[in-house]
Amino acid sequence: MEIEIGRAKRGRRVYAFDDVAIVPSRRTRDPEDVSVSWSIDAFQFDIPFMAAPMDSVVSPATAIQMGELGGLGVLDLEGLWTRYEDPEPLLAEIRELAPDAATARMQQIYAEPIKPELVTSRLAEIRAGGVTVAGALSPQRTQELYQTVVDAGVDLFVIRGNTVSAEHVSKEREPLNLKKFIYELDVPVIVGGAAGYTPALHLMRTGAAGVLVGFGGGAAATTRAALGIHAPMATSVADVAGARRDYLDESGGRYVHVIADGGLGTSGDIVKAIAMGADAVMLGASLARASDAPGGGWHWGQEAHHGQLPRGKRVRVGTIAPLEQILYGPATVADGTANLVGALRRSMATTGYSDLKEFQRVDVVVAPYVSQ
Repeated sequence: MEIEIGRAKRGRRVYAFDDVAIVPSRRTRDPEDVSVSWSIDAFQFDIPFMAAPMDSVVSPATAIQMGELGGLGVLDLEGLWTRYEDPEPLLAEIRELAPDAATARMQQIYAEPIKPELVTSRLAEIRAGGVTVAGALSPQRTQELYQTVVDAGVDLFVIRGNTVSAEHVSKEREPLNLKKFIYELDVPVIVGGAAGYTPALHLMRTGAAGVLVGFGGGAAATTRAALGIHAPMATSVADVAGARRDYLDESGGRYVHVIADGGLGTSGDIVKAIAMGADAVMLGASLARASDAPGGGWHWGQEAHHGQLPRGKRVRVGTIAPLEQILYGPATVADGTANLVGALRRSMATTGYSDLKEFQRVDVVVAPYVSQ
């Protein structure tokens, strides 16, 4: 339903996760009887959690650890691990930077060219750990580096940006033809972000195995302040889930996975994302709080070191527990930042649902306020 903003402009009312709540039903279950497993293409995971391709969240070591814990770690193939043979001193430097110097120094650090041989060796390191191998590139770098990534033996290829469209128009360069690219690739592709029904439907038509939902809404993003663009996530996920439903009919049964990406600060947000229709979630700040995360209590994304227009910042998230404890508990805090899997299981059990697909049908209500 559109509302009048002023005489010359109308807009649709949309909702963030804080604006909605899940309603229990007549049935309850034991949390131990609930399945939170998730699969995409031929790959099966114990939990529907992907670690975001951000240097503060995923290193080759933490990608392996995430895989061993039942999830999926996605390595940023444009990050420090593919620019420097030993990025540890630079990670330490970023953690110690003064706030007023952080952005400029990070721009200098990330100006180092990406080295294809490091892309190969980092992915090989993850593969040697015996887990599913996933790496991410931005749309701008995909043409340049995708062959290196595929030759390295990646299992899942992620094309991730603030927004990724199926039809990019450029006067200066040949844009990435997503449909042709995905069709010719031998590995499943997850692409996004998309913040609404129409862009997500077009991405699904390219042959993507999964679509990331969101637009610069994470804890380290300043996209709303810099560009005036914002996508409240409850509505965005529900819209993209609607595109998935319609594409399923249009394609004669091809199911594209919806992955919420951004604005997932607590276990309650994760629960609501799946209730809105997400099949899985991609987590940044939630996992950057792990004591064994590369950021050491700090968190930043690619937007924080953009050479011309930074739309993110390095933020202090602190450390609360090792990664395993953040995922599986026990929690020593009561704010929804630890035992994320346990919280998801308990919410599903409390509302009587036995698996994630069933839980997408849970009843929800809209709170009597709209977040600002």
